[in-house]
Amino acid sequence: MSVKECDHHKGKKRRTFQRVFWCIVVFLFLVLLAILLIWAILRPTKPTFTLQDVTVYAFNATVPNFLTSSFQVTLISRNPNDHIGVYYDRLETYVTYQSQQVTFRTSIPPTYQGHKEVNVWSPFVYGTNVPVAPFNFQGLSQNQAAGTVLITVRANGRVRWKVGTFISGRYHLYVRCPAFISFGARGNGIVVGENAIKFQIIQRCSVSV
Repeated sequence: MSVKECDHHKGKKRRTFQRVFWCIVVFLFLVLLAILLIWAILRPTKPTFTLQDVTVYAFNATVPNFLTSSFQVTLISRNPNDHIGVYYDRLETYVTYQSQQVTFRTSIPPTYQGHKEVNVWSPFVYGTNVPVAPFNFQGLSQNQAAGTVLITVRANGRVRWKVGTFISGRYHLYVRCPAFISFGARGNGIVVGENAIKFQIIQRCSVSV
């Protein structure tokens, strides 16, 4: 085989490689363009959460470094999207104090939330003799003696998005709702049982996905 024929074959292979390379580049560009167009048209927005109220059935921090508590919380979730549905595959609610978990986790049943749909959940969350870090317990005792304790109602889980027949992969959902509960005079609470006090919160929660 002559040198000229070898150069001819090399040139042919190079042109074939370039065609394949540019075909891949154009294909990826079209895919990205389609994704951007769909994103711009649908304008996906994460769901919003509101903590409507907290009912306190028990809150006992008399045993050093241990807390026994029982709450019922009402969470309102809204899907603000016009064309996107939300699957809540897993959602667990619990209460923290100073970033430390002080109740067990309560699971909310999996559900699907359609376009512009609103869901209301009222799970019970509680903890019996839950260990509290000494530095947190000291602050908790002082806050309770002062008459007001700031707790945080949290909901963590996984969600999927539905667009038409397409369903996305799972994404982590983190919801954080601060709430003040009062003791002593019970000025801003409503007595709803022998030892239960209901606090109307109406607090918009921070949501990250």
